[in-house]
Amino acid sequence: MTTQPAHPAKSTGTDVKTFATAVLLTFGAGMLGMVGWGLLSSGFGFFLGLVAAGFGLYWWRSLHGGVITAKLPTRSVVVLFVVDAILMVALFLMTR
Repeated sequence: MTTQPAHPAKSTGTDVKTFATAVLLTFGAGMLGMVGWGLLSSGFGFFLGLVAAGFGLYWWRSLHGGVITAKLPTRSVVVLFVVDAILMVALFLMTR
């Protein structure tokens, strides 16, 4: 007689969302720092961008119960991707 494992199997989609969230949060924090640098043309702007990223991570954590959780809705990952894309376009436009 064989027994089943005590923990349920996770789906690949959950792993992909978790990885995408980690990448997008890291990329977004860096983009906020670079946009701050671009707006103020100084290291202080970069610092302010990273402070904004810290507040954003705090808000994300309070919204989802953790920074990177297994039960993250797909909509949140898509919104995070859109926000990162907007930051990237804004930085590109600042360099012109």
